[in-house]
Amino acid sequence: MKALAALLFSLSVLLVSCGGADWVDDEVDFDADGLTIYGSYLHRPGQSGPAALLISESGNTDRNGDNAVAGPVGNMRQLAELLSERGVASLRYDKVGTGRTGLGPYAQRPADVVSEVYTTGARAALRYLAAQPGTERVSVYALGEGTVHALALGADSAEDTPAKVHSLALFQPLTGRYLDIITHRVRANGDAAALQSWLAAVEQVRSTGTVPDNLPQGLGALLNKDNVKAVIAADRIDPVALAAKLPAGLPVLLTCSNADAQAPCDAIKPLVDALAHTDLTVVELDGVNHVLRDDPTDNVANYAKGGPLSPQVVAAVDEFVTK
Repeated sequence: MKALAALLFSLSVLLVSCGGADWVDDEVDFDADGLTIYGSYLHRPGQSGPAALLISESGNTDRNGDNAVAGPVGNMRQLAELLSERGVASLRYDKVGTGRTGLGPYAQRPADVVSEVYTTGARAALRYLAAQPGTERVSVYALGEGTVHALALGADSAEDTPAKVHSLALFQPLTGRYLDIITHRVRANGDAAALQSWLAAVEQVRSTGTVPDNLPQGLGALLNKDNVKAVIAADRIDPVALAAKLPAGLPVLLTCSNADAQAPCDAIKPLVDALAHTDLTVVELDGVNHVLRDDPTDNVANYAKGGPLSPQVVAAVDEFVTK
């Protein structure tokens, strides 16, 4: 009887996690400029409806939101499940350098994996999802640095492209150029010497494409000769400029949190202003960490401890999926 009870419990978890017995989470793959990207397509075979492309956070973060630093976070898988419960199919995928996708053709030249490569992958994912039978419209839901690629897809939709974006959900987005965001954090730390060193490094990177050898250890981990190519590519992208290129009236959800040092609500005003021509909804979260769970400490050590998505996030999604 105990074995039977355990089996029934496991089956019930499986059904709930897939949004119901008729939902399947298929392993899929598609090509992105010679890179084979693998992902999970959560959908109801034979049925039509809206779909969402999910784009994970920066760095080594896979389709489920699991991160090489933080561990098995699982927040993007939870977002996919939440959407399925609202009747929305979704595609989440392992970005280049993560999960089953790996580095592919970049294995011998990992320094060439820069922001444009991630955007190319996102474009390929959008085309794949839009082409699936039954897909009526495609939205993009992205977290953190993933929102930069989501904005690029949205800006594409202002042109004559085969895969149009119906709406954008930007969770805890980057609010400015990459190096400017770090400058803001260094300045907030109040270390005048570190700030002076950092400002000089930013000027050197932007003017010559090189980095100084004498950055303090903490700053040297953020900017060094091994990652300077990727940093330069990321710093060229201005989220505010991309936001201004979105089609007028496009539904956009933008969240920030008083507990998230990466996306505090007092830093999003330029992005909000740039999105004024869209159908914008701004949600200021209270005590929600960067991976969209209730944790006012926003301690990275807690990211992999599990727990549900914040009810505040769920409420925001509930309203947004109706747009």
